Amino acid sequence: MPKLRAAIVGGGIGGLSAANALLRRGIEVAVYEQAAALGEVGAGVFIYPNSLRQLERMGLGPALAAVGAKVGPASRYCRMDGTVVGPILTTDSSGWNGMYGMHRADLLNVLAAAIPAGAIHTGHRCVALHQDGRTARLEFANGATAEADVVIAADGIHSALQRYVVPPSPPEYSGSRAYRGLVPREKLPAWRDEAHQVWMGDGKHFMVFPVRSGKLLNYVGFVPTSSQTVESWSAIGDRDELAASFAGWDAPVTELLSKVESCFWWGLYDRAPLPAWTSGRLALLGDAAHPMLPHLGQGANQAVEDGVALAVLLEGRDPAEVPEILPRYEAFRRVRTDVIQAEARRNGLRYDSRTGSLEQRDREIANSAKFRRRLYDYDVEAAAIAFRDRGEAPAELEVALT
Repeated sequence: MPKLRAAIVGGGIGGLSAANALLRRGIEVAVYEQAAALGEVGAGVFIYPNSLRQLERMGLGPALAAVGAKVGPASRYCRMDGTVVGPILTTDSSGWNGMYGMHRADLLNVLAAAIPAGAIHTGHRCVALHQDGRTARLEFANGATAEADVVIAADGIHSALQRYVVPPSPPEYSGSRAYRGLVPREKLPAWRDEAHQVWMGDGKHFMVFPVRSGKLLNYVGFVPTSSQTVESWSAIGDRDELAASFAGWDAPVTELLSKVESCFWWGLYDRAPLPAWTSGRLALLGDAAHPMLPHLGQGANQAVEDGVALAVLLEGRDPAEVPEILPRYEAFRRVRTDVIQAEARRNGLRYDSRTGSLEQRDREIANSAKFRRRLYDYDVEAAAIAFRDRGEAPAELEVALT
């Protein structure tokens, strides 16, 4: 049987984690990234137990531990004045604290370092896809072409390949922009160690967590806007406007903001669940399939799960079988991602105190620990194997926070 060839369009966290998952299962991989070099701008991302257990199985555990920042039991939710609402869950049901704050560039470097030399092709912007019963063919703006048995579009919410699966549609603006940046931990000596902290106010919220082995604090301030903000990780934000948005909040928030020298901002967008994720030999992955608001921190984690599921379902299969396998990937994954997409929207409203009284909000925050445990306990590899080998239906993720 010929070795299956996968072409991954997009060299971000989703594309590189999928590449590692596929390589682990004996599938040949080529990654095509439009940028001239791999890179992520300075921003934080959470790695939660549901994805960390998968990355550790790929052999990446020591490298992640070296650059990540452990987030532990000091984590908590607060009202804007500092009144403690409750703890933030940082373990799965077994008590395993598999949770890191990561600088995106550090995570990307770990993922890229595990991929064989020559498998990542930068400067390749995909402009067209052609496929037939035997193969898929990609065309790039630089004139290059590539053939593969399966094409995985991991190229984000504005995916160039999404139009080959569903009619083009604009992302949906959430009405909020996020300011983000990094502050050296040494500038805030009184800051709680290994803590993820969230302050919730009227129409806005603010969060902080450590990255880069605890040497930096990643902050994000979410504020409402009357006009759409560009969806860009690198748009320069207004540091004074950020500080003014949280004036009068709890002292740790205002103290951190006093140390901010510059920041970035980006608009928050997602999409309603797409009617389809696959077409022939093409599969969408991560934000190309199910873009999520960041209020559960699961965007990158769900992209990791997507890649693992695809690898399990494609392992050992003949190239001719790919068009039959990919719809099964979609059927398996969207049972989970549709719920997480919806709950990310809901959680943003909760953090912004827009779901009823503060007492109801605080009760839902406390009750969310049960949902998060089920979220973190999930083992996508084991579930995908059961789905593949025994036809077991994917488990549903329940939301009952009221």
